[in-house]
Amino acid sequence: MKLADKVLKGDVAAAARLIRCLEDEVPGTAKELESVYLHTGRAHIVGVTGAPGAGKSTLLGCLIGFFRKKGMKVGVVAVDPSSPFSGGAILGDRVRMQSYGVDKDVFIRSLATRGWKGGLAKATVSTIHVMDAMGKDVILVEAVGSGQGEVDIARVADTVILILTPGTGDEIQMMKAGILEAADIFVINKADIEGADRLKATLEGMLGMRSRSARGWKPGVVLTEAVHDKGIDEAADEILRHRAFLSSSDELKERRKQRARLELIWAIESYLNNYIERMSQGTLEKLVSELVQRKTNPQSAALKIISEISSGGKNGLFTD
Repeated sequence: MKLADKVLKGDVAAAARLIRCLEDEVPGTAKELESVYLHTGRAHIVGVTGAPGAGKSTLLGCLIGFFRKKGMKVGVVAVDPSSPFSGGAILGDRVRMQSYGVDKDVFIRSLATRGWKGGLAKATVSTIHVMDAMGKDVILVEAVGSGQGEVDIARVADTVILILTPGTGDEIQMMKAGILEAADIFVINKADIEGADRLKATLEGMLGMRSRSARGWKPGVVLTEAVHDKGIDEAADEILRHRAFLSSSDELKERRKQRARLELIWAIESYLNNYIERMSQGTLEKLVSELVQRKTNPQSAALKIISEISSGGKNGLFTD
């Protein structure tokens, strides 16, 4: 039985193996993903981001508990910074959520960024598809949290949560281009720290100046103390409120259309990169040399490569 068939039956071991193959770009894995993709589009994807130390993982653990009490199946994609030595992930997020490791309806997977920018990993979207096909109702995606990475998480999620904490200069962080617009829900975690109410007032004032979305969504601001499991119900209720809003308008359809467009572009770029990697090194160096000598230009050289791809490699540009 193919891995994809086992994934569709909810086989966790098969899903973990398929995700590992996707991370390592094992030949033939793309075919498995093709079968999986046809059974996706049902899960609600929640992106969670914020600066390191904001309590993202602790909050996620609480949210898992909330959704499980409602009988919902949960997937978690925790993106960890890669080790500069091994390239692997630290897996700290999985350790914090390990109490749910024995729950057959919770699947937690850590991914290493492997040098990818923007707080995500290359296999993030593919992993989301695998969990979706397994039948997860909600998939929580935790980004590393790296400045403008908050904007990138918005490109793969239906609902985006930005976690802030008092006393860390988050007022300035919020003003960075795109971040305020990207989030659908704002959570001020560690609300027992002095300055939480002031940060909330500042944020609400900034949101008051922000124009609502064309369809009328007004982001909620929630105070939480995730380590004490306080405010979690309110945060989860905001997620469900936003899901209901998306479903009652055309915005969910539009967001997923934009995500499909992005995935298509990524797939095209991936195939182009694969072709270039197969190119004869002699040919590549010749093109580079012609550029240096100004015998051609980057656009013409690129068109030559694209022409070779469209011809199916008949001119032997990609082999020695």
